[in-house]
Amino acid sequence: MAEVETLTREAGERMPAGCEAAAILLMLLSEEEAADVLARLEPDEVQMLGGAMFGVADVSEGQVNGVLDLFVRRARARTTIGFGADRHIRGMMERALGSDRADNIMARITPPTRTNTLDALKWMDPRTIAALIENEHPQIAALVLAHLDPPIAADVLQLVDEEAQTDLIYRIAKLGPVTSEALEDLERVLLRQLGHTMRGGATSRRGGTSEAAKIVNNTRTTAEQRIIRSLNKLDRTLARTIEDEMFVFDNLGALDEKNMGTLLRAVDNSILVVALKGAEEKLRGKMLGCMSSRAAQSIMDEMIERGPMRLTEVQDAQKEMLAIARQLADAGTINLGGKDGDYV
Repeated sequence: MAEVETLTREAGERMPAGCEAAAILLMLLSEEEAADVLARLEPDEVQMLGGAMFGVADVSEGQVNGVLDLFVRRARARTTIGFGADRHIRGMMERALGSDRADNIMARITPPTRTNTLDALKWMDPRTIAALIENEHPQIAALVLAHLDPPIAADVLQLVDEEAQTDLIYRIAKLGPVTSEALEDLERVLLRQLGHTMRGGATSRRGGTSEAAKIVNNTRTTAEQRIIRSLNKLDRTLARTIEDEMFVFDNLGALDEKNMGTLLRAVDNSILVVALKGAEEKLRGKMLGCMSSRAAQSIMDEMIERGPMRLTEVQDAQKEMLAIARQLADAGTINLGGKDGDYV
């Protein structure tokens, strides 16, 4: 749906594509059929399609025919191998192994499904979620935040009491595999608040330092700094790990030419050569573009001469560069391009 393509008729009429085309197709369906399609989409997709449907009310017959042609072309390129796969696989297993043995095998290989209750979180606004977890145990609140997309989780985090924010991030960072019992507790919270009847069940793995870092990264700068300071008092090692997850090598791409040049002059060439071996092409090009042509060519030649390198070597070199970048930022020598123009 996100794909955008431009289609034109001989008469020069613009043909809808992407979200507009999907909206037109939905408008051609009955209310029940369209509802069945929408029920299978993510909240942001439903919102985009809903807005697009209001904008395609005046499409011409030619545009509708163009959308139908596009749909038919794409449908022909698809297979149906994934539809009803669970029933098909179970049928094969039962024929080959018998019912009892097939049940045992299917219990081991069937992917766990997310519960409807956890899906319901995606449709709530941050204030509703904040109110939902306000009086719950912090571990339940942390589990709720860990199941949200980081930007939404960050909005919710900033709506709860400030004194609780650091503890919640700490708990998210420490989360491991989540048991079915914990998920059932979470579901009971949602059921009690929302009054729905939903099933419980599957295990899930959410949380960890990466999840905590994404949430903190999406908070306002003042909240981010306060949480990190508090985490340092609570668990210095964990705070450092979260900071490392928040600021990765690719983030250096946010530096402008002046700050990038200052950083590169502070990094030894032996470190830079190794770090750039594992850099994305765009970031590598930007860094080399901040050097003189002679210096850039020298770095590229050395990279070729070094040949294949171990990933751990590259990661260590990138961490060294990040450490130097932080030192320069702390000293006020460079601006790392953080939120609101502040230093990271």
